[in-house]
Amino acid sequence: MNKKSKVKVLGSIVCLMIGTSFLSGCGTKSIDKKSDSEGKKLSVYTSFYAMYDLTKKIGGDKVNVSNLVPAGTEPHDWEPSTSDMVNLEKADVLVYNGAGMEHWLDKVSKTLKNDKLIKVEASKNIKLMDNPDKDEADLKYDPHVWLNPINAKEEMKAIKEALVKADPSNKDYYESNYEDNAKKLDTLDKEFKDASANFKKKDIVVAHQAFGYICNAYGLNQVAIEGLQADAEPTAAKMAEISDFAKKNDVKYIFYEELISPKVSEAIAKEVGAKTEVLNPLEGLEDDDIKAGKEYFSVMRENLEVLKKALD
Repeated sequence: MNKKSKVKVLGSIVCLMIGTSFLSGCGTKSIDKKSDSEGKKLSVYTSFYAMYDLTKKIGGDKVNVSNLVPAGTEPHDWEPSTSDMVNLEKADVLVYNGAGMEHWLDKVSKTLKNDKLIKVEASKNIKLMDNPDKDEADLKYDPHVWLNPINAKEEMKAIKEALVKADPSNKDYYESNYEDNAKKLDTLDKEFKDASANFKKKDIVVAHQAFGYICNAYGLNQVAIEGLQADAEPTAAKMAEISDFAKKNDVKYIFYEELISPKVSEAIAKEVGAKTEVLNPLEGLEDDDIKAGKEYFSVMRENLEVLKKALD
């Protein structure tokens, strides 16, 4: 092979090596981009604990879910902070209950400039119960729909549809999570129906009027010390009325909530010779409870157990 031929061969080898290296580099860059895209999760914010938990059950590991209301905080009087507004400007989805639960929503919606934000009114397809307390004129409906498992299933469906809209590439994943949880909610509903069919009593005295949907679904009668918003001390006349009802109907338990002071419930219980027990509306959980693994299904079954104890 002459000198000229050697130069040609060497040049061909160098070109081939450079080309292979270039293609390899391009291939790596392309894979990295694909991984980044696949690894990006939806940024979802929820208005209070029940919405947070239902959303996590549908979104799973495809979404980053942040609850606006801090753990241990009663949500009825909560207001979003400046940092909450900043976060919502960057969010993909906002899940809220609706039916008047989030009194701050209209103001926030008018302020936000995030045009891509998908807002989900989870209760939009649920038949709402009127607010029986005429003194609470600012709240037309009872918003606590999620405490009926069948309503919770409808709320999950609305959440699922929103996540599919925001992230259609993971539609099958969200659909599968919804189907699994819908079955669990049907099972929970059956447990409540079977138990309530055997209750000897039907009256429950509660701290705040949050359990109308449970009572309506399972044939119970709710007698509330405070209204739907749980934001006012009962009058002496109201206390006397509740005590009189409890005595006449042989009420053995006065229920209170972890996020509301038990003092009024304890006072009535002492007056009528009853016990106190927690009945949880799932508006919020303490941080320790969340760390211990409590969630919608476990808390609802705890509620069922205390109802059995009080009403059997």
